[in-house]
Amino acid sequence: MTTQNAFDVLKERGFVKQCTDEEAVRELFDKGPVTAYIGYDPTATSLHIGNLCVTMALMHLERMGHRPLVVVGGATAMVGDPSGKTEMRQMMTTETIDGNVQAIKKQLSRFLSFEDGKSILVNNADWLMDFKYIDFLRDVGRHFSVNRMLSAESYKQRLERGLSFIEFNYQILQAYDFMELRRRHDCVLQMGGDDQWGNILAGVDLTRRMDSELVHGLTFPLLLTSTGEKMGKTAKGALWLDPEKLSPYEFYQYWVNIDDADLEKTLGFLTFLPMDEVRSVQSLEGRELNMAKSILAYEVTKLVHGKDEASKAHQAAQSAFGSREIPASLLASSDVVRKVEADIAQIPTTGLEKSKLAEGATLVDMMITTGIAQSKSAARRLIDQGAVKINDVKITDTGYALSDENFLEGAMTLRSGKKKVHRIVLEGA
Repeated sequence: MTTQNAFDVLKERGFVKQCTDEEAVRELFDKGPVTAYIGYDPTATSLHIGNLCVTMALMHLERMGHRPLVVVGGATAMVGDPSGKTEMRQMMTTETIDGNVQAIKKQLSRFLSFEDGKSILVNNADWLMDFKYIDFLRDVGRHFSVNRMLSAESYKQRLERGLSFIEFNYQILQAYDFMELRRRHDCVLQMGGDDQWGNILAGVDLTRRMDSELVHGLTFPLLLTSTGEKMGKTAKGALWLDPEKLSPYEFYQYWVNIDDADLEKTLGFLTFLPMDEVRSVQSLEGRELNMAKSILAYEVTKLVHGKDEASKAHQAAQSAFGSREIPASLLASSDVVRKVEADIAQIPTTGLEKSKLAEGATLVDMMITTGIAQSKSAARRLIDQGAVKINDVKITDTGYALSDENFLEGAMTLRSGKKKVHRIVLEGA
């Protein structure tokens, strides 16, 4: 536990975008343990990098002696949050939602201490599913102004394309969650991404109207790249936290290759490294800047997949792209291995049956099999651009067929640009 004010920690690390009353929230954290909540709608079997960003805020609070409260939205997932969506979310069955809830609970347990009571996890289905519709309209719905709801950014963006009535109810349900959590757990602060600001304010207002209690809201900036795009998009889609959806190596590689301008911000958001060390990367250039990205990649991968997987991914990247010793003074609090012995076995590897080679396996086919390209047209485009090498020899023929000559001692190295590398090993008689 630390004596530093939790609000100041969050603000210093870049988490605070909007707040109902900064001084009041700071005073809350000064007075004693604060219960603060973030909601997660179980729309998939895995969390993604945007979820990790908001979870980091809860992890900071837990480390500082406050009480994070996680709400898994088993009920609200049946409605669908329109925030940040151009179209209505696909409706899910109760069975699908229940499966997602269990998967997300398991993932969140990697980051927060639910078993020893330092953090709390609840499901809003426990109180929302038993409501009688007319009672809910009379007791809760009467406190909401349609005009005010429509002024919320999340609704305004959807009006042109169409906003369903079921989605229109989402803000009311989330607002009720906040009030219910104050009643059940003395929760006085709701946090979330900045696209949740309207929903959070609705909860603050409802709690004041129905219970005459003052609660607060705080939003984080959305995790965007320096070009304004959502961070966390890969060739396979979202940057998932589940290793079955995205391998630790691929996860690591995403962070190694972020834009230079995003490094300091991302270190503040997604690591626990001291901020004086984080700010020091402002002056880095060239080789040292790339080394700092390697540390970022290691730290975020360690957080999500554990130290062993992070170390393997770090060693694989160093083996594939050239090992370099990282100075002890660079982001000194990181426990990353600073001098890595190259280990070819750590490079991502795919087997190729000799019979497939004899049948005429092509470079384009192998690029798709290894994930270096997502389609034949994308593979041909990379070859045309001169970005593809076999055993460090550039290949410019889009119809190139693989042969025994490509395999040195039964293996070949396939590269695309400076970011992707894969070993192909011959298998079978």
